[in-house]
Amino acid sequence: MPHHLLGIIDPEVDFSVHNFVHHALLAADAIVQKNQLPIIAGGSNSFIQALLNNDTELPSKYECCFLWMDLAIPFLHSYMSRRVAQMVDNGLMEEAKIFFDPEIRDYDNGIKHSIGVPEMDEFFRSEGLVDGETRTKLLKAAIDEIKMNTCKLACRQVLKILRMREEFGWQIHRLNATEVFLQHGGDANEAWEKLVLEPSMNIVARFICKENIDLKPTAYEQLV
Repeated sequence: MPHHLLGIIDPEVDFSVHNFVHHALLAADAIVQKNQLPIIAGGSNSFIQALLNNDTELPSKYECCFLWMDLAIPFLHSYMSRRVAQMVDNGLMEEAKIFFDPEIRDYDNGIKHSIGVPEMDEFFRSEGLVDGETRTKLLKAAIDEIKMNTCKLACRQVLKILRMREEFGWQIHRLNATEVFLQHGGDANEAWEKLVLEPSMNIVARFICKENIDLKPTAYEQLV
Protein backbone atom coordinates (compact mmCIF):
# COMPACT_ATOMS: atom_id res chain seq x y z
CA MET A 1 0.00 0.00 0.00
CA PRO A 2 1.59 3.32 -1.06
CA HIS A 3 1.95 6.04 1.58
CA HIS A 4 1.56 9.74 0.87
CA LEU A 5 2.90 12.96 2.46
CA LEU A 6 5.99 11.24 3.88
CA GLY A 7 9.32 13.00 3.47
CA ILE A 8 7.91 15.95 1.52
CA ILE A 9 8.80 18.71 4.02
CA ASP A 10 12.19 20.01 5.16
CA PRO A 11 12.52 19.30 8.92
CA GLU A 12 13.50 22.92 9.52
CA VAL A 13 10.32 24.27 7.90
CA ASP A 14 7.02 24.77 9.73
CA PHE A 15 4.21 22.60 8.34
CA SER A 16 0.97 24.36 9.23
CA VAL A 17 -2.56 23.02 9.43
CA HIS A 18 -3.30 24.90 6.22
CA ASN A 19 -0.36 23.19 4.50
CA PHE A 20 -1.56 19.78 5.64
CA VAL A 21 -5.13 20.35 4.44
CA HIS A 22 -3.88 21.47 1.02
CA HIS A 23 -1.60 18.45 0.50
CA ALA A 24 -4.03 15.96 2.03
CA LEU A 25 -6.87 17.05 -0.25
CA LEU A 26 -4.65 16.71 -3.31
CA ALA A 27 -3.57 13.22 -2.21
CA ALA A 28 -7.15 12.12 -1.44
CA ASP A 29 -8.39 13.27 -4.83
CA ALA A 30 -5.53 11.49 -6.60
CA ILE A 31 -6.26 8.26 -4.71
CA VAL A 32 -9.98 8.38 -5.47
CA GLN A 33 -9.27 9.01 -9.16
CA LYS A 34 -7.43 5.66 -9.15
CA ASN A 35 -10.59 4.05 -7.71
CA GLN A 36 -8.80 3.45 -4.41
CA LEU A 37 -9.78 4.24 -0.81
CA PRO A 38 -7.95 7.10 0.97
CA ILE A 39 -7.00 6.24 4.55
CA ILE A 40 -5.85 8.97 6.93
CA ALA A 41 -3.69 7.25 9.54
CA GLY A 42 -2.44 8.76 12.75
CA GLY A 43 -1.13 12.32 12.90
CA SER A 44 -2.35 15.27 14.90
CA ASN A 45 -6.03 15.34 15.74
CA SER A 46 -5.93 19.08 15.09
CA PHE A 47 -4.88 18.37 11.51
CA ILE A 48 -7.64 15.80 11.06
CA GLN A 49 -10.21 18.17 12.51
CA ALA A 50 -9.08 20.92 10.14
CA LEU A 51 -9.23 18.56 7.17
CA LEU A 52 -12.82 17.63 7.99
CA ASN A 53 -13.93 21.12 8.88
CA ASN A 54 -16.92 22.41 6.94
CA ASP A 55 -14.66 25.08 5.45
CA THR A 56 -12.76 22.45 3.43
CA GLU A 57 -13.77 20.46 0.37
CA LEU A 58 -13.42 17.00 1.86
CA PRO A 59 -16.69 16.74 3.89
CA SER A 60 -18.73 17.89 0.90
CA LYS A 61 -17.06 15.45 -1.48
CA TYR A 62 -16.57 12.30 0.60
CA GLU A 63 -18.23 10.34 3.36
CA CYS A 64 -15.97 9.49 6.28
CA CYS A 65 -15.60 6.51 8.60
CA PHE A 66 -13.71 7.00 11.87
CA LEU A 67 -11.77 4.21 13.60
CA TRP A 68 -10.08 4.91 16.93
CA MET A 69 -7.77 2.27 18.40
CA ASP A 70 -7.57 2.99 22.10
CA LEU A 71 -5.93 1.58 25.23
CA ALA A 72 -6.83 1.95 28.87
CA ILE A 73 -4.82 4.95 30.11
CA PRO A 74 -2.50 3.00 32.48
CA PHE A 75 -1.53 0.60 29.68
CA LEU A 76 -1.19 3.47 27.23
CA HIS A 77 1.27 5.26 29.50
CA SER A 78 3.19 2.07 30.17
CA TYR A 79 3.45 1.32 26.46
CA MET A 80 4.63 4.84 25.66
CA SER A 81 7.31 4.70 28.33
CA ARG A 82 8.62 1.47 26.83
CA ARG A 83 8.40 2.97 23.36
CA VAL A 84 10.49 5.98 24.38
CA ALA A 85 13.11 3.67 25.89
CA GLN A 86 13.18 1.71 22.64
CA MET A 87 13.58 4.93 20.63
CA VAL A 88 16.56 5.90 22.81
CA ASP A 89 18.14 2.50 22.14
CA ASN A 90 17.52 2.97 18.41
CA GLY A 91 19.29 6.34 18.20
CA LEU A 92 16.96 9.07 19.46
CA MET A 93 19.88 10.95 21.04
CA GLU A 94 21.89 10.97 17.81
CA GLU A 95 18.87 12.09 15.78
CA ALA A 96 17.95 14.88 18.21
CA LYS A 97 21.52 16.17 18.31
CA ILE A 98 21.35 16.95 14.57
CA PHE A 99 18.95 19.78 15.45
CA PHE A 100 20.87 21.03 18.50
CA ASP A 101 22.43 24.47 18.18
CA PRO A 102 24.61 25.51 21.15
CA GLU A 103 24.27 29.17 20.16
CA ILE A 104 20.49 29.43 20.46
CA ARG A 105 17.57 27.85 22.29
CA ASP A 106 14.98 27.99 19.53
CA TYR A 107 12.57 25.07 19.70
CA ASP A 108 9.52 26.75 18.23
CA ASN A 109 9.93 25.90 14.55
CA GLY A 110 9.83 22.80 12.41
CA ILE A 111 10.78 19.45 13.88
CA LYS A 112 12.62 21.19 16.74
CA HIS A 113 9.21 21.68 18.32
CA SER A 114 8.61 17.93 18.45
CA ILE A 115 8.76 15.91 21.66
CA GLY A 116 12.20 14.36 21.97
CA VAL A 117 14.23 17.35 20.78
CA PRO A 118 13.90 20.26 23.28
CA GLU A 119 14.03 17.89 26.26
CA MET A 120 17.62 16.93 25.31
CA ASP A 121 18.91 20.53 25.31
CA GLU A 122 20.49 20.58 28.79
CA PHE A 123 22.10 17.19 28.26
CA PHE A 124 23.69 18.28 24.99
CA ARG A 125 24.88 21.58 26.50
CA SER A 126 26.59 19.77 29.37
CA GLU A 127 28.96 17.89 27.06
CA GLY A 128 32.56 18.55 28.14
CA LEU A 129 31.46 20.72 31.05
CA VAL A 130 30.37 18.20 33.72
CA ASP A 131 31.50 14.81 34.96
CA GLY A 132 30.12 11.48 33.80
CA GLU A 133 27.81 11.02 36.78
CA THR A 134 26.16 14.39 36.19
CA ARG A 135 25.80 13.63 32.49
CA THR A 136 24.06 10.36 33.34
CA LYS A 137 21.62 12.18 35.62
CA LEU A 138 20.90 14.80 32.97
CA LEU A 139 20.25 12.10 30.37
CA LYS A 140 17.88 10.27 32.71
CA ALA A 141 16.05 13.53 33.46
CA ALA A 142 15.71 14.24 29.73
CA ILE A 143 14.36 10.77 28.98
CA ASP A 144 11.93 10.99 31.90
CA GLU A 145 10.71 14.35 30.59
CA ILE A 146 10.21 12.88 27.11
CA LYS A 147 8.14 10.06 28.61
CA MET A 148 6.07 12.50 30.67
CA ASN A 149 5.43 14.83 27.74
CA THR A 150 4.51 11.90 25.50
CA CYS A 151 1.96 10.65 28.03
CA LYS A 152 0.52 14.16 28.41
CA LEU A 153 0.17 14.40 24.64
CA ALA A 154 -1.65 11.06 24.53
CA CYS A 155 -4.14 12.27 27.16
CA ARG A 156 -4.73 15.49 25.23
CA GLN A 157 -5.31 13.48 22.06
CA VAL A 158 -7.94 11.32 23.76
CA LEU A 159 -9.73 14.39 25.11
CA LYS A 160 -9.60 15.96 21.65
CA ILE A 161 -11.24 12.88 20.11
CA LEU A 162 -14.02 13.03 22.69
CA ARG A 163 -14.51 16.75 22.04
CA MET A 164 -14.73 16.11 18.30
CA ARG A 165 -17.44 13.58 19.00
CA GLU A 166 -19.38 16.04 21.13
CA GLU A 167 -18.88 19.19 19.06
CA PHE A 168 -19.15 17.75 15.57
CA GLY A 169 -21.30 14.68 16.17
CA TRP A 170 -18.82 12.35 14.51
CA GLN A 171 -19.63 8.65 14.74
CA ILE A 172 -16.35 7.24 16.02
CA HIS A 173 -15.79 3.49 16.30
CA ARG A 174 -13.60 2.89 19.35
CA LEU A 175 -11.53 -0.31 19.16
CA ASN A 176 -10.30 -1.29 22.60
CA ALA A 177 -6.87 -2.90 22.16
CA THR A 178 -6.03 -3.18 25.87
CA GLU A 179 -6.36 -6.96 25.86
CA VAL A 180 -3.83 -7.18 23.02
CA PHE A 181 -1.17 -5.57 25.21
CA LEU A 182 -1.97 -7.91 28.09
CA GLN A 183 -1.19 -10.97 25.99
CA HIS A 184 2.07 -12.32 24.60
CA GLY A 185 3.15 -14.22 21.51
CA GLY A 186 0.42 -16.05 19.67
CA ASP A 187 -2.25 -15.00 22.17
CA ALA A 188 -1.49 -11.34 21.41
CA ASN A 189 -1.83 -12.00 17.69
CA GLU A 190 -5.15 -13.75 18.25
CA ALA A 191 -6.42 -10.88 20.42
CA TRP A 192 -5.35 -8.37 17.76
CA GLU A 193 -7.26 -10.17 15.04
CA LYS A 194 -10.36 -10.61 17.20
CA LEU A 195 -10.53 -7.18 18.86
CA VAL A 196 -8.97 -4.85 16.29
CA LEU A 197 -8.42 -6.30 12.82
CA GLU A 198 -11.67 -8.20 12.30
CA PRO A 199 -13.97 -5.48 13.71
CA SER A 200 -12.10 -2.83 11.68
CA MET A 201 -12.54 -4.77 8.44
CA ASN A 202 -16.22 -5.32 9.17
CA ILE A 203 -16.82 -1.66 9.98
CA VAL A 204 -15.09 -0.54 6.79
CA ALA A 205 -16.90 -3.17 4.70
CA ARG A 206 -20.25 -2.02 6.07
CA PHE A 207 -19.29 1.60 5.41
CA ILE A 208 -18.18 0.99 1.82
CA CYS A 209 -20.74 -1.57 0.74
CA LYS A 210 -23.56 -0.44 3.02
CA GLU A 211 -23.78 -4.01 4.20
CA ASN A 212 -25.80 -4.82 7.31
CA ILE A 213 -23.02 -6.58 9.21
CA ASP A 214 -23.66 -7.42 12.85
CA LEU A 215 -20.71 -6.56 15.08
CA LYS A 216 -20.12 -8.04 18.50
CA PRO A 217 -20.67 -5.31 21.13
CA THR A 218 -17.56 -6.43 23.03
CA ALA A 219 -15.35 -5.91 20.00
CA TYR A 220 -15.92 -2.22 19.57
CA GLU A 221 -17.84 0.76 20.87
CA GLN A 222 -19.53 3.30 18.61
CA LEU A 223 -19.30 6.79 20.05
CA VAL A 224 -22.21 8.90 18.83
